[in-house]
This record gives sequence, structure tokens and C-alpha cells, in this order.
Amino acid sequence: MNLSHARSPALAIIAGAGNPVKVVIGHYFGEGPGPKRRYGCGMDPRGECGPMHILQSLLRRMFGQPRGFLGRLGGVIMARANDACGAWVTELLNVASNETVLEVGFGPGTAIRRLSAMAAHVAGVDASREMVAQAKARNAIAVKNGRVELLHGTVDDLPFAGDTFHKAMAINSMQIWPDAIVGLREMRRVLKSGGTIALGFTPYSGQRNEGLPEKLSAAGFIGPRVVAKDKNFCALATKS
Repeated sequence: MNLSHARSPALAIIAGAGNPVKVVIGHYFGEGPGPKRRYGCGMDPRGECGPMHILQSLLRRMFGQPRGFLGRLGGVIMARANDACGAWVTELLNVASNETVLEVGFGPGTAIRRLSAMAAHVAGVDASREMVAQAKARNAIAVKNGRVELLHGTVDDLPFAGDTFHKAMAINSMQIWPDAIVGLREMRRVLKSGGTIALGFTPYSGQRNEGLPEKLSAAGFIGPRVVAKDKNFCALATKS
């Protein structure tokens, strides 16, 4: 069973006839509208390949467009698997107490919780209604007092006015956007002049660090650079 193209880190125990098999699986196989990739189904255009097809269907419900019980379980896994990378990227942003911050693809909302303790206001967009509900529950007090706003939506059509945020971030998200440049341009639109974007990735994201500065430059950002810590890496840039 080959899931080497899986997205962000998570661990599923797939019960079989013998001992459980540990499978590294991912965060999002796809976000919002647009074509979705299929993995491991050979040349069959229908993507139907017995047990593998069933497994992939389960994984999509957990991590692609999380929903129902499987989506809730996927959120629990993601909360643990992406936590260290999210904490590091949050530190890199150096958020001030008077700043507003956006996170795209916030998942279960662990980074949102950290940001809300630092910033004046935090907003987020996620393509999964299950993740929106889970993140709202995790950040219930901050949502209630108006410091956090969590919305259902996609990166290519952010529901915010231009020049709104001082900082913006995404963890294990950009690699599955329908069009990375379109998404980055949209994030640039809502950033204030001089604002910073941070795109964090774990080794399970499937994203290579080569080419990230070029993508950020193509989207209109300046000073793109990539930094690394342990096995995680982060692309940073500024809106002129």
C-alpha cells in the first residue's frame, strides 16, 4: 500500500485480518472547487480499485473535505500532527498585540488559538464546514467575545476587504489549492502594505521547498525566502 503522495502528517490505524497497519496519511487531498488528484488507482479512469479505493474514500472524508464522524476524527489527528509546525510559523510571524491576522485552511483551529492570545483580531477561512465547527468549539471564548472570526470559504475568494490584515499564514494548505498563484494573490490582496505572509509545511505535505520564492514573487510579494527547522520549512514574503 503506497501513500507516499499523502499530504500533511497524520497517522491512521487500518484494521485488517492480521495486525493493524500504520499508514501515514494527510491533511487535505483537496480544498474547495476544482479538480482533485487520485492516488494509487493505476490507469482506471473511474479510480475504482477495490480496497484501495475504499481507503481513499475514507481518507478524503477525514482529510480532504472533512465531514461527519470521520471528519471529526481527522480533525483530532491534525490537531496533534500539525501543532509543532503551526507553533513555529506563528513565532516567525512575530505578531504584535495591535495586529490583525488571517489563517487560510485553519483545520481544527490550534494555530488560531495561539494567534488569538497574541493578536488584536484573528480571522480564518476553511473549505470544510466540519473544521469550521471544530475550530469554533476549540476557540469558543475568543469567538464569543469577537476576537476570532472563523468562516467557511476558499482561498481563491476570501470574504474580506483589501488591506485588512497585518499578517497571513497557512499550514500544509497551499499545495492543494486549485491554483497556488491565484490563492497567493488573493492573500496578498487582503494584506496591508508591509504585511507578511508565512506558508508552513511539514515533511508529509508533499510540497517541495524549491520554487516557493518564485511563486510568491509571481503573486506580487517581495523579499521571498525559505527557512527551515527540524523537518519543517516555511516560505515568507512581504507585500510592498
